[in-house]
Amino acid sequence: MEVRNVTSDDLDSLANLFDSYRVWYRKNSNIEGAKNFLGARIKNEDSEIFVCSDKGELVGFVQLYPLFSSTRMKKFWLLNDLFVDSNYRGKGLSLKLIEQAKDLVRKTGACGMFLETEITNTIGNKLYPRAGFQLNETTNFYEWEVD
Repeated sequence: MEVRNVTSDDLDSLANLFDSYRVWYRKNSNIEGAKNFLGARIKNEDSEIFVCSDKGELVGFVQLYPLFSSTRMKKFWLLNDLFVDSNYRGKGLSLKLIEQAKDLVRKTGACGMFLETEITNTIGNKLYPRAGFQLNETTNFYEWEVD
């Protein structure tokens, strides 16, 4: 298994994985939309995407977005997306992808990274503490969306 930076040559395969990820989060399938969205992220270099491949086939990915912490006066990364194909789960690939994300944090001099996941995501809620993340129970998470 290889974990590496995504390239534009990966776009079609990555779009299929990303679509599966979105469907897991109860969104309608939209391969073309996924391809357009990810193509823009790659072209504009406004996220970091790492992929895991098995004999050339993409089987997982992690996507991070840069943010900034005013109180820490440093860059901070949002681990926004993490997905491994169901046929490859239980092999430690999520941990490998998270380790690649941690390397990015270190290499960019960032102060850390954070993520959110649904309370009902039992797999993720077991995985993230194993990967060194700590649940922040001291803050409230608020969200505002455009109607």
